[in-house]
Amino acid sequence: MGNHCQSLESPNGWNFALSLYGLWDITFARHMANQFTSFILVGILVSYLPQHYRIIARRSSEGISPYFVLLGTTSGTFAFANILTLPESRADLACCSEISMFGCFSDILGVAQIGVQWSCFTVILLLFLLFFPQASPLSPPQSPKSSTPSYWLALLVVAVCVGHFFVTIIIHLVVVYRFPQSLRACAQFFGIAGTLLAAIQFLPQIYTTWKLQAVGSLSIPMMCIQTPGSFVWVGSLAGRLGIAGWSTWGIYLVTGVLQGGLLVMAICFEIRDRRDRRNSKIVKGSATNGQEEESNGGARGRAGTQHDSENTALLENER
Repeated sequence: MGNHCQSLESPNGWNFALSLYGLWDITFARHMANQFTSFILVGILVSYLPQHYRIIARRSSEGISPYFVLLGTTSGTFAFANILTLPESRADLACCSEISMFGCFSDILGVAQIGVQWSCFTVILLLFLLFFPQASPLSPPQSPKSSTPSYWLALLVVAVCVGHFFVTIIIHLVVVYRFPQSLRACAQFFGIAGTLLAAIQFLPQIYTTWKLQAVGSLSIPMMCIQTPGSFVWVGSLAGRLGIAGWSTWGIYLVTGVLQGGLLVMAICFEIRDRRDRRNSKIVKGSATNGQEEESNGGARGRAGTQHDSENTALLENER
């Protein structure tokens, strides 16, 4: 068993504690990552569930930019391909045949993190298409200048994402089996491409949310979990891969910053909308009360007039 595999065999809590006090060599950082990477894995899965639920509950993906979905899915595919191609990750995976099941499980958690993240965003892609808002046959046709994306654009986004996935797999397999000496260069290409896509991923969504002036089907709880989680994830991946893996954890550093900006905007719109709904209820309640008082006042007036008429009639009869 090589030294690299031996360092993965027995992750322990003492190295985690020591690494917190600044002993940040690669071995200690790896052990630190093994202690809480599993929690991050579960957190990634849980963080996407509010977005899945919101689209299904509203039965609409309105408010979600198709370009955000396109860039998010393709950047996630590049990120997954990056960590699968990175020599450090391949060395970790190769150790699974030499170390214990627990050590192997801890070893592959970094790959599993990105795999789960890619899978969860792919579910968003499918829900986006499945619940894409389509015009009713009875609704008036949209003007040519309408900013609402068409269903054909949604189909095109899905087709591009599927095609991109298969092309990326082919490139990965060709490099692994035909040009293994170029693994790091290929991994960095995937990582840089993913980082560039991730850097602009949230710009279409920021524009769409700003133009709608509403959150739509975008999930605030998802962003509340993911924004701080992105920076925790950056620390986990950086501890596992080191500076040499910058092309992997750099993706999530960029997305964390941009998603934080989108989160602030979404919270502001949500607070405004709730305040407007509350004020609308107050105004509606006041108007209803006013109408009731006016109706009651009119009824009392009519009753008084009828009573006066009856008294007048009695007086005339007495005369």
